[in-house]
Amino acid sequence: MPTFKRSNVGITTLRVLSIIAVIGITVYIYSIREHVQDFAAYGYPGIFLIALMANATVFLPAPGIAIVFAMGSIFNPLGVALAAGTGGALGELSGYLAGFSGQAVVEQTDIYEKITPWINKYGGWAILFLAAIPNPFFDIAGIAAGIAKMPLWKFLLFCWVGQLIKMTMFAFAGAYSIDWLQKMF
Repeated sequence: MPTFKRSNVGITTLRVLSIIAVIGITVYIYSIREHVQDFAAYGYPGIFLIALMANATVFLPAPGIAIVFAMGSIFNPLGVALAAGTGGALGELSGYLAGFSGQAVVEQTDIYEKITPWINKYGGWAILFLAAIPNPFFDIAGIAAGIAKMPLWKFLLFCWVGQLIKMTMFAFAGAYSIDWLQKMF
């Protein structure tokens, strides 16, 4: 019985720390949102940081995709996609941790009720699909994965692949559309 209590205390502590970290990260990133574009001057590491921060905010918009689009015309689009996809996947851990913490406010929302069955039925494949398409609901998918206690490695792997697909599309769209616009004018 004492082992059971200790493990509950450990899990509760981890959940409380997770929700505090998510709130802290979101508040910090939201407070520096006007300066995020400055990181682009640092090349691929800057793109990584922009994507990390843009995806680490829970329910608050950040300018990540637009910068990936623009950087695709300046740097190698595959390098941009790799840096942004990796940063984006790691940034999505904030939603996962919010769900893992058990403090998810979204559990009673309609969109949560629609996404949760996908996560429960398709697991990582649902994460990959939802991460690969631009949508404002991926935070809820990450929260649902955390609540469902999807293994962290599985969440990260499928999220990373989905983010790579999405960021590759935006980086190449930026590379080709900017060149196309320059040729027109």
